[in-house]
Amino acid sequence: MLFNSLTFLVFFACVFVVHQLLRNWVARKRWLLLASYVFYAAWYPAYVIILIFSTTLDWWLGLRISATTEPSRRRTLLIVSVAANLLLLGFFKYGGFVLSNIEEILSTFGVPGHMPAWNILLPIGISFYTFASLSYTIDVYRGEIDGRRSWLDYALFVSFFPHLVAGPIVRASQLLPQIEQPRVVTRDDVRWGLTLTIFGLFAKTVMADSVFAPIVEQVYAQPDAYSAVEVWAAVLGFSGQIYFDFSGYSLCAIGLALCFGYHFPDNFNYPYAARSFGEFWRRWHITLSTWLRDYLYIPLGGNRHGRLKTYRNLFLTMLLGGIWHGASWMFVLWGGLHGIYLALGRWRRQKERPDSVLASIHVFMIVTLTWIPFRAPDLTTAGQIVAGLIKTTPANHTGLPTILVYVAIAGTFIWQTAQRDRTLESRFAALAAPLKIAAITTSLFAIFLCSGGDERAFIYFQF
Repeated sequence: MLFNSLTFLVFFACVFVVHQLLRNWVARKRWLLLASYVFYAAWYPAYVIILIFSTTLDWWLGLRISATTEPSRRRTLLIVSVAANLLLLGFFKYGGFVLSNIEEILSTFGVPGHMPAWNILLPIGISFYTFASLSYTIDVYRGEIDGRRSWLDYALFVSFFPHLVAGPIVRASQLLPQIEQPRVVTRDDVRWGLTLTIFGLFAKTVMADSVFAPIVEQVYAQPDAYSAVEVWAAVLGFSGQIYFDFSGYSLCAIGLALCFGYHFPDNFNYPYAARSFGEFWRRWHITLSTWLRDYLYIPLGGNRHGRLKTYRNLFLTMLLGGIWHGASWMFVLWGGLHGIYLALGRWRRQKERPDSVLASIHVFMIVTLTWIPFRAPDLTTAGQIVAGLIKTTPANHTGLPTILVYVAIAGTFIWQTAQRDRTLESRFAALAAPLKIAAITTSLFAIFLCSGGDERAFIYFQF
């Protein structure tokens, strides 16, 4: 059930109306939990069982950790939680990857045999709700939150449908207090929530799917058939596609949650205006980068044990961040490259210059080129794309779609650079009422024109 589908529009309308009609706070939470399980079951009903199992296990372990003060027992319970979550994630997400690599290693040494085919469907959103659950038990173990709470509250925290399948990765300390206390949904909440949802759907349907995706898909499917002009358009276009696709989803998630009175953290903050790679990761997929910082980088030692170990910790954190995105060596390569960029930036002790647009262009271009292994299905395709960037053959496919990509990505960069120190909410609030109405109406009209029945899933659904 995609946010950009008519089915979801009907689903959301029904859930919202019933939620508003219910006056009892517990009844509202039960209704949202049921709706969230129905939403998840729309993809593959059997996997709701996995979601409920994971939820119940971590809730019970959180209770047990809070109920004991014995360090060794608390540590054991935490290990059980971490192991269970990572084994569950590893089995479904990386099982086929491990088997295929074992087969390749064996064949390298001349050992005959084939690994069994891996035909197990990946539960959608498992990476996101696994990280949310892990942060809960770790925070309970650290004493930062209390694990003694109802199953209903915890289950709704994990399963709340706006963030369930592709984030933002909302932490228990951010959402559980909102779930436990009755929320009053104001008209302003609903207005701004629906506005964010409209802007998110515009970003996804119009910008990601209609402007950028066509040229990206054509060129990456057959890189050798295109000139450097079109290959550059595809490489730059994927920067635009993945930004508008994922930030669009995040806006929808934040807006939908706000319609029920819940506040989610921002997930994007004009990342292409960043003036260093460290700043890029403070602006891109913020809930993942802060999760990796707090639960991986700092426990590894952070920057507390000298330069070399700081570089190592940065590299390992980004390497594992790449693996989190998918079971492919291409994601490992992408994460490793970003780890190198962060380590080099720390080594050079780069300082952001307030007026340096050139620094933003530099970071944007390196990030854009590094999206190549993220988007390419294999190393061969990535190599063809890189080679295509320096082709000297004349352009023979250049047309309005290609020109539109160049104009759109330039506009995106200029817009983000101009907006880098302002929020979307403050910018929208500063507009006169007629301009607000015009922005919403134009977005709705563009969504209608670009919604031709081809409902593309959000890119981060695969992770």
